[in-house]
Amino acid sequence: MVMVTVNPDEPLEKAIKRFKKKFEKAGILKDIKRTSFYLKPSEEKRMRRAKAMKRLRKALANQQKKKIY
Repeated sequence: MVMVTVNPDEPLEKAIKRFKKKFEKAGILKDIKRTSFYLKPSEEKRMRRAKAMKRLRKALANQQKKKIY
């Protein structure tokens, strides 16, 4: 559980920003999205492969961009 103590002289926006940062770092939202529905192992594997391919293509595109200049 993510907790943030708000100081009396601290603006609320700043506290919310700190909370969001801690929330993201803890990976709670990612975990909720992952476990919100059941994925068959084969579908999960397919999604991981697709994600890896996308990451690879993006890295290659960035690498080619750098070579041009």
